[in-house]
Order: sequence, then C-alpha cells, then structure tokens
Amino acid sequence: MEVDAESAGQRLDNFLLRQLKGVPKTHVYRIIRSGEVRINKGRASADTRVNAGDQVRLPPVRVSEKMADKAERPAPAREFPLLLEDEHLIAIDKPAGTAVHGGSGVSFGVIEQLRQARPQARFLELVHRLDRETSGILLVAKKRSALTQLQDQFRQRETGKTYLALVVGAWPARKKLIDTPLHKYLQPDGERRVRVTTPEDPDAMRAITLVKVRSVLPERPDAGLPAFTLLEVTIKTGRTHQIRVHLASQGHPIAGDEKYGDFELNRQLQRQGLKRMFLHAWRLQFDHPASGARTELLAPLPPDLAIFVHDTP
Repeated sequence: MEVDAESAGQRLDNFLLRQLKGVPKTHVYRIIRSGEVRINKGRASADTRVNAGDQVRLPPVRVSEKMADKAERPAPAREFPLLLEDEHLIAIDKPAGTAVHGGSGVSFGVIEQLRQARPQARFLELVHRLDRETSGILLVAKKRSALTQLQDQFRQRETGKTYLALVVGAWPARKKLIDTPLHKYLQPDGERRVRVTTPEDPDAMRAITLVKVRSVLPERPDAGLPAFTLLEVTIKTGRTHQIRVHLASQGHPIAGDEKYGDFELNRQLQRQGLKRMFLHAWRLQFDHPASGARTELLAPLPPDLAIFVHDTP
C-alpha cells in the first residue's frame, strides 16, 4: 500500500492500525516486530515515521468475520467536554472508561467518535494517549502542522504533564523523584504489561517521575480503609503505564488500579464508592503550535473522584 499525504508523519504502528481495520492490535505489532512489514523494501520498527509516497509491504493478514463486522459498523458520534478549541487543536476532558482509539478488543474510542460527530472535519488526529481508565486532558490536532509540532514537544519533553493520583499509604514527603527504568512486555495472552528493571537491561527505557504530596487522608478503621495520599505527579518521560508502575514499585499503588494495585483493597474501595482507578490528567502545559504562546490547561477532578476524596475525613 502507498502512504497518502494525510498519513505522512504518522508512526508506522498508528498508520497500520488505521489501515488494517478489524485486525487485532497484537497481530499488527507482531508482524512489525518480526520484520514482515517493509517500507520501501527496508525493515521498519513501530515508531518509524512514514512519508507520503512510501510503499508499505505487508504479509497476508486475515480478519475474522466478527472483527470485520465491528470494523464496518461506524462508531457512535460523540462530543466530549471541551477545555480549549481553535482552528489548530481541540483539548478535551476525557472521561474514564473511554479508550482514546479502537484496538485491543475495543471497537472504537475518542478519536473515532469525534470523527463521526464532526464529519465536516478534514483532519482529526490524536496528539498523545491516555490509558482507558485515566481521565483528564487529551489533545487532538485539527491540522497536520499542529500534530507534528505538538508531538515534537512531547517527544522532546517540552510539555508539562501533571496528574493527580491517590495512592495507598502515607507517601514519604521526602520522596520527590523516581528515576527507575521500565521494561515493557506482553503476557502470553497478549496483554501489555510493564515492570521496573535495571539500567543494565538491554530493553530498559529510562523513566523519570516527580512526586509532590498534595494532601494526606487518614486511615478509616470503621470502613476498613488504610491511609491514602493524594499526589501531584509530573512525568518527564511518557512511558507506557509509567506512573502506575513507578508508584506501585515504591509500595504505594494507585487506588483502584486493577493491573498493578492491591486487588483486595480495590474491592473494598468499590464498596466505598471508588469504582475505578484514581488517576487523572490534571494539568498540561505546552507551546501553542501556531502562536508559540505557553498554554496551560487544567481539568478539575471529576465528581466520582472529588467526592471520594472529600468524603474521606
């Protein structure tokens, strides 16, 4: 297949995920890793940027009838709470439980729903990602120039990304920096996981997280709940599951985290009203792609998280 002008600049994995509707995401990454995907007859990795006119060669891929049927059904049109919109970008407050894009067993996400809600829009692309269960600020570019400019800022760590996270236990106020590399891997069932590792690991990715205590919530013996700490967490690197794994590695997992958290405690938290992971993309700072002006966006805690914090003495 040939890369068109609108797809120029995309990562190879994102380009293929859009082209191969109905093909499981894990299969797309498998054929890339195995070297079966070629760009202009050369091997390429998932993060290779495609250019207009590139010839992408693929091995035969099969789409199950079930997946193909899902791919043919359009996503429902949906608008999301706006934090900022102009002719270059959209900033939305993504709700928890909504994926940013289709794939990995999810038929559609924010971007597909937004495109259906705005059929007149010539260009809508995700600038970055948030985990499905994470709420908060998400940027969508309305122009190719805005997309590349903003993604460059994310890659070069020129953005300021701060999350609010509620962790189990009393976080030590002196612990303000986590600089521990991460290793990403797939479980046998294809589920993506991350763990801390050592710098000597050949697959280690450096990950830097800054932590600031915002408030401490004392334990509640009457409800069987330990103490919690509400943290402001700023990431200097954007690794998969970085915050979740870094905080859990310090013995303070995020409340409600079903992958890296305390599963028994999570069940108790659900009975107390916390139905999901307490991680929210709260503040984002970046240079506007057109004016260059430093821009700061804030997304307040959603009601389900705010109520839980305020209801805990």
